[in-house]
Amino acid sequence: MNPPASLSPSDAAPAHASNPGRGVYTRLPPSRLERLAQRLRWPLTGAAGLASLYLVFLMHAAGQTWLALGALGFFVLVFYIYISQAAFALRYLFPGIAGMLIFIAFPLIYTAQIGFTNYSSAHLLSQERVREYLLDQHEAVPGQTQAFTLHADGPEFRLVLRAEDGSPSWVSPALALKTTRQELSVDMLPAQSAQQPLTAPLQQALPLRELIEHREALMQLKLRLPGAAQELRYLGLREFGAISRHWQAKEDGSLLRLADQTRFSPNLQTGYFESASGEVQQPGFKVVVGWRNYTRMVMDAEFRGPFLAIFSWTVLFSALTVICATAIGMLLAVLLNWDDLKFRGTYRTLLFLPYAVPGFISILVFKGLFNQNFGEINAILDALLGIKPAWFADPLLAKVMLLIVNVWLGYPYIMILCAGLLKSIPADLYEASAIAGAGPLTNFFKITAPLVIKPLAPLLVSAFAFNFNNFVLIALLTDGRPDFLSTKIPAGQTDILVSYTYRIAFKDSGSDFGLAAAISTLIFFLVAAMSLINLRLMRKANS
Repeated sequence: MNPPASLSPSDAAPAHASNPGRGVYTRLPPSRLERLAQRLRWPLTGAAGLASLYLVFLMHAAGQTWLALGALGFFVLVFYIYISQAAFALRYLFPGIAGMLIFIAFPLIYTAQIGFTNYSSAHLLSQERVREYLLDQHEAVPGQTQAFTLHADGPEFRLVLRAEDGSPSWVSPALALKTTRQELSVDMLPAQSAQQPLTAPLQQALPLRELIEHREALMQLKLRLPGAAQELRYLGLREFGAISRHWQAKEDGSLLRLADQTRFSPNLQTGYFESASGEVQQPGFKVVVGWRNYTRMVMDAEFRGPFLAIFSWTVLFSALTVICATAIGMLLAVLLNWDDLKFRGTYRTLLFLPYAVPGFISILVFKGLFNQNFGEINAILDALLGIKPAWFADPLLAKVMLLIVNVWLGYPYIMILCAGLLKSIPADLYEASAIAGAGPLTNFFKITAPLVIKPLAPLLVSAFAFNFNNFVLIALLTDGRPDFLSTKIPAGQTDILVSYTYRIAFKDSGSDFGLAAAISTLIFFLVAAMSLINLRLMRKANS
């Protein structure tokens, strides 16, 4: 048989001529799309490389040197892997590894790094930024301000300072405001003599809307008037004037407050510019404090008390939730697996509803049901027993309420898992047990539970880790309240570690991000350690 006309004889040759039993294979010519991809490969690679370098340049220009170096290394690695044939095997592993490093490892390392600093709402900026902020503080000198207008002069502009009666007093040379990016000193000219070089009279003053467009350039101008001791600086959209600065930089790195000649030096322990008398100047700057945030959890008695209580409650809350939800879910799964039970489909649907409804909706519904004065639960208890428990005010009742709601939300998940696992248990075991005269309880504890709990164990570990960080339930139901009394940092009786960290970082006590990051890092290692211990114990039990 002759090869097709579009193929050369070499292309049509069998790939396994020595083994005709394996069939004949041919190499088809590249399609039009493949040829186009081959032609565009290197132009697109070059464009991607230029775009990557430009992004690195923007990071460096923004002052993020370390981030720029990290991005540069990442882009070099990407291009090496996807261009070089030597790293061909890594092309399939790299996306997963890169995603893990970027979305898991990097946030963890960054959070841990913040835990070694005093980063907070009072220490947001670097020392250089705080220095620039203080040195930029100024006020206008009374009696030395002048109104101004801006006029177009071809592609350039002229700035006119006006007297109190509105007449022009000083006019600037032609200014290229559209290209002004750095400070520019401008020698102003008297208005009358300045009119002579103009080829045409000054045009109408720019309206406010167009004046705002040139605001950044106007802020860079320093106007010098003949015989004036001070330069005039931009004070707003209506006037220029002389300014009096509040601070002066010294060669030793300190700042001098000109109003009272007090010198403030940077304190790298507290993160403030401080005077010799101990006066601190806001805002503070970020500094490395070492293990201070971690030792505070152990050494500070007023912090250690609520922290240990919250940690104990977090472990207890997670463990009790998993135990109760597992017991209820497994029991319901066994009951629904009973062949003689009528309306099993209806029961299964009703018991599955808590899992089908979004969790935050169920939590808000329960918040209304447990309301002390108007909730349905207290209305029923009052009618039957004559009591109205203070679910949100009493610490013990609030914790019981949290467990009830969390078990309600969690048991359907366990029930579904157990229902599937029950199908894998051989029916012969139950038949042999029936012959031996065993009852339902014996079957459950001797056959069902041991065979279900082993494959269920890893999922129970993940459920424990989930409840250890179940922030949504705490935030929506109790918000951590009722609070501990007489504590430095507001902490709630029903707070778990993650909600306690959130309150420290974003709600109370001045947003102490460094301390919150230290607690978050501790939570990570605690959950990881407990998960590893649970998995190892279960592995030994299964072996």
